[in-house]
Amino acid sequence: MSTNVETLEFQAEARQLLDLMVHSVYSNKDIFLRELISNASDALDKLRLVALIDKDLAVDTSDLHIDVEPDKERRTLTVRDNGIGMSRDEVVTLIGTIAKSGTADLLRRMKESNDAAVAKDLIGQFGVGFYSTFMVSDRVTLVTRRAGEEVGTCWESQGEGTYTIEPVEDAPQGTTVTVHLKPADEEDRLFDYTEERKIREVVKRYSNFIAWPIRMMTESADTEGETQLEVVTLNSMKALWARPRAEVKDDEYKEFYKHISHDWNDPLEIIQMKAEGAFEYEALLFLPPHAPYDLFSRDSHSGVHLYVKRVFIMDDCRELMPPYLRFVKGVVDAQDLSLNMSREILQQDRQIQLMRRRLAKKVLATVRDMMAQDPDRYGAFWREFGHVVKEGLLDDPDNQGAILDISSFASTRHDEDLTTLQEYVQRMKEGQEEIYFATGGSRSTVENSPHMEAFQEGGYEVLLLTDPVDAIWVDRVPEFEGKRLQSIAKGELDIAGKDGEKADESQREQQEKEFAPLLSWLAETLKEQVKEVRLSSRLTASPACLVTDLHDMSPTLENVYRAMGQQGPRAKRILEVNPAHQLVTELRAAHEERAGDESLAEVAELLYGAAVLAEGGDLQDSARFARLLAGRLARAV
Repeated sequence: MSTNVETLEFQAEARQLLDLMVHSVYSNKDIFLRELISNASDALDKLRLVALIDKDLAVDTSDLHIDVEPDKERRTLTVRDNGIGMSRDEVVTLIGTIAKSGTADLLRRMKESNDAAVAKDLIGQFGVGFYSTFMVSDRVTLVTRRAGEEVGTCWESQGEGTYTIEPVEDAPQGTTVTVHLKPADEEDRLFDYTEERKIREVVKRYSNFIAWPIRMMTESADTEGETQLEVVTLNSMKALWARPRAEVKDDEYKEFYKHISHDWNDPLEIIQMKAEGAFEYEALLFLPPHAPYDLFSRDSHSGVHLYVKRVFIMDDCRELMPPYLRFVKGVVDAQDLSLNMSREILQQDRQIQLMRRRLAKKVLATVRDMMAQDPDRYGAFWREFGHVVKEGLLDDPDNQGAILDISSFASTRHDEDLTTLQEYVQRMKEGQEEIYFATGGSRSTVENSPHMEAFQEGGYEVLLLTDPVDAIWVDRVPEFEGKRLQSIAKGELDIAGKDGEKADESQREQQEKEFAPLLSWLAETLKEQVKEVRLSSRLTASPACLVTDLHDMSPTLENVYRAMGQQGPRAKRILEVNPAHQLVTELRAAHEERAGDESLAEVAELLYGAAVLAEGGDLQDSARFARLLAGRLARAV
């Protein structure tokens, strides 16, 4: 054995993942070959790009390809490329560790899952790539040499927590992965990866569209019956985005989507576009059927690959798609960009910015068409991505109108179905000038809020906005089709009751005069908690509710900012009391009889606390509230 052999341990999460892969209940093991071929394709893309940029790099790019070599006698399958290769440090970094956001969550979910279909979805979703080889092997050997370096590296592991690594003097440029397959048995008779038929099947299904030739040595009989060896190319190598839609089968699009997204499901929608003129590019985009695991991760990948004249540039080009469309997958192939594109250049490039605007408009237009032509598919899209798309109402003022047009919301008119703003406006009551909405943490909390009472009695539809982003965008979108958006928990409201009539003004003035002493006393007693106390026109059954001043931040929005780490003092709110509720009328009578009675202050605290709890809020001193309530109940009994 070479004295230069080192034995190293996998990083902790890599060891856990290896163990799960080896003992996985996952049945479709074909993924390992797809992933090895995809890795080889990426290595060829990168070498071609480096060779074009670095003219001093002495590499031969005239015959870039991928070889697949089965060996029945040794029960091995080898995937070899003559691409960029890896240095020793890159081997340790890329294979010895998992530098991916969300790995811990992946491990937890895989451990919790005993279902084969769930495990399959997780493995495909997270793109575990190289590690999938241990599902079919007892040992994996990797030999690689980075382009431009003289010494290669040999890596080997049995997938049991350690690996060996040593230098190789005569390693060819590129990477060779040899998978030492497990012994054949009856259970795995359909997964014999030394069979030419099986290899052809996997390559055609998953890698047919890869731009580099995938070759394999095969045996064939000549006209005289003599066996001869022949090198065949297993894939078509056609760039789907460059072919007319009518010439491409749906299955080809589906497999291309699965290749770039590491998703085992078919795409929800296919978007193809071609821009010609002064600035030319082609794009093939996909709307996924499900939200990716890292949708809200700071380190999430955009999923849009950038090519320039068929040359791969990068697989995570965030500059091509606005953040609120970060779930879109696909390829953009530009004709007029520099091959030497850095992140900094991309951010400033005028053509990239133009593409970004056009691609966003195309995606939104596609969703709008889906909305009109296939409501069920649109509904599936909105359930998965609607809460992300609404971020665009904050970040993309140019497309704010288009985003509002495709947005759907829960409302009091529907138990399950969602409604658009256009549909809401069409159903508005005669004389109604505002689009009413309520924000909160859940539908049940919002629906049972005291703020809803007068709207329910008057037959007014209210939008129920429960996504965290809703609390933010409603302050940035003042109106829709001339109708102002109005929170039912903000400002003073004057709406008609169930008989269609608004409260008599003279009666209202008389009530305010009668309740003025009580309101003043409540305002003084609760001055640390509220900024004002007034009579309510929105309550019919509850004794009191808390209302946010028109230009103040709502509690829902305060909670969103606090969750983001932005702390600040909570704004005092307005306490509205129901002059028709027995508790309020009894409190008014008691205050008139014994204004100085300290026990009434406890009732005021309980009234305020009940208003906080009724809207799903948190009391600052819940223990004191419980003691006061228990005392009052004891005296009542």
